[in-house]
Amino acid sequence: MTKAEQTRLTAWRLRVLQQAADDGNVARVCRRFGISRQSYYKWKRRRAEHGHCRVADVVAERSMVRTMTFLFLLLAVCIELLPAADRADAQDLGHKLPGLIGLEAGKVPPPGLYLIDRLVSYEADELRDRRGTLIPVADLQLLGRSNAVGLSYTIQLPRRTTSFTMTVAAPLARLRLNIHDRPEASFDRFGLADIYIQPALLGWRLERVDLVTSYGLYLPTGTSPLAGGKGLSTGQVTHQFSVGGSIYANTDRTSFVTALASYDANLRKRGIDITRGDTLNIQGGAGTNLFDRVVEAGVAFNSLWQVRADRGADLPVVLSGARDRVYGLGPDVAVMIKAIQSQLRIRYEWDMGVRSRPKGNVFVVGLNITLQRPQQPAAPLHGPSTLRWASNE
Repeated sequence: MTKAEQTRLTAWRLRVLQQAADDGNVARVCRRFGISRQSYYKWKRRRAEHGHCRVADVVAERSMVRTMTFLFLLLAVCIELLPAADRADAQDLGHKLPGLIGLEAGKVPPPGLYLIDRLVSYEADELRDRRGTLIPVADLQLLGRSNAVGLSYTIQLPRRTTSFTMTVAAPLARLRLNIHDRPEASFDRFGLADIYIQPALLGWRLERVDLVTSYGLYLPTGTSPLAGGKGLSTGQVTHQFSVGGSIYANTDRTSFVTALASYDANLRKRGIDITRGDTLNIQGGAGTNLFDRVVEAGVAFNSLWQVRADRGADLPVVLSGARDRVYGLGPDVAVMIKAIQSQLRIRYEWDMGVRSRPKGNVFVVGLNITLQRPQQPAAPLHGPSTLRWASNE
C-alpha cells in the first residue's frame, strides 16, 4: 500500500472515531460505515496510546467490507445478464436482464425447430444507491458480454389456436469491472454461465390477440463469486414464471402492442447464506411491420422491481433492505433474411429510474435460423404477425 493510500485510510478511521464521538451511539456509527465494534474500540485504544490509528491493523477488514459491498451490488445484479439471451421470433432463451425481449415479448412462437444465437452487451459507468442517488466511484467501468446458443422447438397442438414450445440454451460470458481507486474490487472473468431450460411455453393465437404463459428454470454451473467461486455462475437455482400477450390493431396484424410479465423466484446461493430477492420484470413494446413484413420496427420498454429484499446471515449489513429498481426504453428493429430463412434483430435500451444497481445500457443482437418447419401448415400460428418467410410467399 502506498503512503498516499495509508494517509487516506488513516483519515477515514479518524473520521469514524469523530462521528462516533459526536453521535454518541457507537453501534449505529459502526453499522453506517460497515465495520465491527471490535475494530472501532481497537482504533480508539491505539489512538489514545499513540495519538493515531495504525492502518495495518484494519487494512484487511476494510478491504473485505468494501470489496463485499461492491461485489455484491455489481455481481448480484450484473451477473444476472450472463445466463440471459434474447427472444427473437418469440423463441425465448431467458430474460433475467431487463431489455432482452422487447417487441417479441408476448407473441406466440411459430411452429418449427430453430437455432438461436444471441449476443448481449451491458455497459455501465454509474452506481446508484437505494434512493437513486449517485454513489461517487471514480472511473467505474462495468462491461458484461454474453453469447448464448440455444435450440427451440414449437409444435401445433390439435386445437389449431394452441402451441407448445420447449427451449434450452447455454451462454458463454465475460464480466469485467474496473474501479480506478479500488483495485481490490476489480475483476475480469470469462466462462460458462447458468444453463436456461424452458420445459413448457403454451401459446394461444386468436384473430387479433396472442396469449402466452411459460415456466423457465436457470441451473447454476458453479459456485457464486460471492462464495469464492472462480466462474460466472450465479450459484443459485431460479424459477421463472411468465404470462403475457399481444394486441393487434387490425386483422392484418401489422401494428401491435405486446408485454410479458415474469416473476423470478431465487433460491439460496450455494456455499454462502445469501438469497437473492425475488424480482418482477415487465418487458414489451409497440411496433409495426413494414415493406411487406420484411422489416419490423418499434419502441421497446422494460421495468424491473425487486419485490423481496436480499437476505441471509452472510449478507453485508450495508446492503440489508436494498431493493433493485430500473426502467428502460429504446429502439427495436428486426429484418428478415430470406436467403437463409433467418431473422436478425437489434435492440438498444437505456436505463432510467435506477435504484440499488448500476445504471447503464443494454445492446442485443439476435439471429434466429430456421432448421425445420411444417411443410404446409393449415393455419400457421405466426400468421401475419411476424416477418414473412420465403417459404410462405
